[in-house]
Amino acid sequence: MRCPFCGFDDTQVKDSRPTDDRSAIRRRRFCTNCAARFTTFERVQLRELTVVKKTGQREPFDRDKLARSIYISLRKRPVEGERVERVINSIVRQLESSGESDVPTETIGSLIMEALANLDQVAYIRFASVYRDFREAKDFGEFVGRFPAEDRE
Repeated sequence: MRCPFCGFDDTQVKDSRPTDDRSAIRRRRFCTNCAARFTTFERVQLRELTVVKKTGQREPFDRDKLARSIYISLRKRPVEGERVERVINSIVRQLESSGESDVPTETIGSLIMEALANLDQVAYIRFASVYRDFREAKDFGEFVGRFPAEDRE
């Protein structure tokens, strides 16, 4: 593993352990060149996924891009990082185990919206407003109506 500080190729693993949800291996590493310490995560990848955009353009699936979109929706919301990581891991597992290598953006967006609806209502509305390209306040009605009235108080 290349050192992120000095770029040296020969780093040593000092400690390995599974993450709390057992979806990855956390490794503490030490650079023999600059003595820096850093952490890496190793995840099992069941298959190579390709995202098919609405325009037909194709690009490799990027777990970090998925995580960024969820974290942006959850900005300043009282949701624990561990719960968010479980949601991200769950979405990735669903995509990898679907049997399809080509995944439309609509599928990914729907999985994110479903997960956010169960995780945090504000984040759900934030994501939906961008994903569904809401132009006016009335466009929110369909999504706000999804929650029981006592949850909207």
